[in-house]
Amino acid sequence: METIVVYSADNSTRLKFVLDWLLQERLHLKYTITTNEADTANLPFFISYGKHLPNSLCIPDEGLLWKTGTPKIEPSAGTWNDTPTLFSAASDAYILPFDFFSAIFFLLSRYEEYYHYHPDKHGRYPATKSILYKNGWLMRPVVDEWVAAFRKLLQTTTGIHLEPTPFLFQPTYDIDMAYSHLHKGAARIIGAYLRALVTVNLKEISERTEVLKKKQKDPYDSFRWLRQMHKEYDLKPLYFVLSSLKTTPFDKNIHPRHPAMVRVIKNLAKESAVGIHPSYFSERHDAMSKEKKVLEEISGRPIHFSRQHYIRMKLPRTYRTLLEHGITEDYSMGYGSHLGFRAGTGNSFLWYDLEKEAITTLRIFPFCFMDTTAHYEAKMSATEAFDKLNGMRKRLHQTGSTMITVFHNFSLGTSAEWKGWRAAYEQFMQEQHG
Repeated sequence: METIVVYSADNSTRLKFVLDWLLQERLHLKYTITTNEADTANLPFFISYGKHLPNSLCIPDEGLLWKTGTPKIEPSAGTWNDTPTLFSAASDAYILPFDFFSAIFFLLSRYEEYYHYHPDKHGRYPATKSILYKNGWLMRPVVDEWVAAFRKLLQTTTGIHLEPTPFLFQPTYDIDMAYSHLHKGAARIIGAYLRALVTVNLKEISERTEVLKKKQKDPYDSFRWLRQMHKEYDLKPLYFVLSSLKTTPFDKNIHPRHPAMVRVIKNLAKESAVGIHPSYFSERHDAMSKEKKVLEEISGRPIHFSRQHYIRMKLPRTYRTLLEHGITEDYSMGYGSHLGFRAGTGNSFLWYDLEKEAITTLRIFPFCFMDTTAHYEAKMSATEAFDKLNGMRKRLHQTGSTMITVFHNFSLGTSAEWKGWRAAYEQFMQEQHG
């Protein structure tokens, strides 16, 4: 493994965070930092951050990596090789026309989410407040595009051969409601019948009756079909199970200790890893501890990864809570309201706690597509949604990045509401392995 020297007049935890991710994780290079300019005098090549020096790949320094806290800043937009950039440099004395390191840090740390903002109805940071949305770049993994271009530049400049990173596809599923009609209990079944009668929804009444009589499969039950498909395409899915111990307007799962749900969880655990989908109010009264304990008992495995229900997360509180509960991987980095790349990348990274100015052990896995977002928020048909997904897949493939998708068992079942989605998903899977 090659070693790259990085010169900077100063050093910081922020700089280390960026270089660890960029050079070690993404480019598979070792590096050393020197703050002594004399150390670079005889080097045939090095990276110079903030100063134009001979024999160096020089990158401008706009100052973000030396700040503390989150004072509001307005990164200037620019372009590099037809790719949009942030922290555009005023001077043209540098090989890169923007502060590449600060741009990475700004997006991966989710710096802007520490500003004051008015949350949406679920208490979430609004996608429309993000700089990527405002600039029209939300559907592009711009960080991955920068890294891919930087890789080529390094190879051209130094002659070092850098192995390209492979494109990876990671399917994930949220199990919010395992069944539409079955195993709901008498009160909920009667209530559902009454609501259908009030709205004169005869089709739902007929379907529910046929399912309860075991004459028809529950429309949300797509578990066997998913297992067969994963086996056919040699995929290792991740399942996030909502294990709320109380029914709420936002938590309508079957109780995890119900025999039917126990069977579902055990079967999922046989096929793949199972993570927790903390309930809507999980941060109250330490509900997450109880939910996690129950899920571990049923699955027979320790739970170390999670995704927030409704993508309800607030930095830094949510991530600190996950760490306190032994979670080491989180898959909530995306928007519940918009498709695209919340942190500008499809690749995972360690969470940087901006309030503590510390690199944590919590690894963040961003997703770019969620079925319910496309269907309910964007009002897309299955064809339109998968066209968008394929556009993102193309960019991720070009940059050797990772594509994480979020689907629900109910969108891939036989519900009339989701007509066409199952077939579109199967075609999408076939195209991945065509």
